[in-house]
Amino acid sequence: MMSDTPKRERKPPTKKVPMPEQDPKARSKNFDEVALGYTAEQAMEEAEKCLQCRNPKCISGCPVEVPIKEFIELVREGKFAEAALKIKETNSLPAVCGRVCPQETQCEQSCIYGIRNEPIAIGRLERFVADYARERGEELPKLPKKLGKRIAIIGGGPAGLTCAGDLIRLGYDVTIFEAFHKAGGVLVYGIPEFRLPKSIVKAEVDYLKRLGVEIRYNYVVGKIRNVMDLMKEDGYDAVFIGTGAGAPNFMRIAGMNLVTVFSANELLTRTNLMKGYKFPEYDTPVKVGKKVAVIGGGNVAMDAARTSLRLGAEQVYIVYRRSMEELPARAEEVHHAEEEGVQFRLLVNPTEVIGDEKGHVIGMKCVKMELGEPDESGRRRPIPIPDSEFVFDVDTVVVAIGNSPNPIVPESIPGLEISRWGTIVIDEETGMSSVPGIFAGGDIVTGAATVISAMGAGKIAARGIHKYLNEK
Repeated sequence: MMSDTPKRERKPPTKKVPMPEQDPKARSKNFDEVALGYTAEQAMEEAEKCLQCRNPKCISGCPVEVPIKEFIELVREGKFAEAALKIKETNSLPAVCGRVCPQETQCEQSCIYGIRNEPIAIGRLERFVADYARERGEELPKLPKKLGKRIAIIGGGPAGLTCAGDLIRLGYDVTIFEAFHKAGGVLVYGIPEFRLPKSIVKAEVDYLKRLGVEIRYNYVVGKIRNVMDLMKEDGYDAVFIGTGAGAPNFMRIAGMNLVTVFSANELLTRTNLMKGYKFPEYDTPVKVGKKVAVIGGGNVAMDAARTSLRLGAEQVYIVYRRSMEELPARAEEVHHAEEEGVQFRLLVNPTEVIGDEKGHVIGMKCVKMELGEPDESGRRRPIPIPDSEFVFDVDTVVVAIGNSPNPIVPESIPGLEISRWGTIVIDEETGMSSVPGIFAGGDIVTGAATVISAMGAGKIAARGIHKYLNEK
């Protein structure tokens, strides 16, 4: 006998509250931020969907252990400043993370609400509360009594800033030694203004200064002073090395030394850190041609391509030897690049850059590829197709195929164990190197990786330093 009780219909899956954005045609001509951020109403609407799980899985996906459940509950209640303070208990750079973290493969990937729906927009909510607090003046947390111990941090990038923030909250005196004239590392030299405004990075750094972190600029450790001097002569009780991976890799093909072949590092550093995008207001001309080929498929390649468009290039190509499925860049960055007019030349591998008698690029010889069996990276291996060579008509080439660690600091420390890739070998649980009292984390340990993984490494090292000095 059939029941008269009607079957309860399941609600259709919900989507994230959309992020307001600049129009693609307008933004491809300016360096203003693409994503405009949630309003208070949009943030509360998105937060309202959070299930407030008894056993939240999202936190396990966050390398810096943000108390996601608690901060979203505060957003639901309209307590935005309190939500920002809650995040800053574990994350020194929430306005940065809300913009550049790959949340889709971390906290949001583990979101239980996301099993049937789009996951809660944790990153967008983090950005909203961080921006809200910054714009209204943030309160400082109460700090513990000083422990009388001094820590030196080499490198003011994401790993160093996170390590500094955690240590200052534990009661240590912290000094960051930064080689550039601004702190932030890749946040100021590598990530474009339209994705991460430098005023945001400055505000996060200023907050750490207000907590008591000292920063010494234009200070190249390994040249001005080495790490052992800092410990033996200057009285630092421990050192954290977070110097990143800022040395660009080039392809081993003819033509890499031509005048109009750039590393993505040079293009982005000149544009971002040296304000090249504001030429002639700033005396840093960055000249890209009319047709620009960017070799690579990661986030840095997307940044270089989108920057080239904004600097005046008429056509910009991403040249990548695998297919769209293997592209390592975030889906959001690829989508934004496509919207802005970046063209993708996939399954193509350069074999030579051709120049004229003055050393300027006039073309790029390439070969077409097909995908074979997966290699050690888990992606299908690209294989050249015989007799498929062709010449690509371009006048500027930007190489974005990864970076290697700068050897200045590691090679200046006697007895430090270094891998064959030039990275520092550490104990993964504590972050300590083979030399007692010297810790390391971020790209100098892993090779080029994400901002958030470097921040997680800075957090592990801060705990390791605290444990080491307590036991000592």
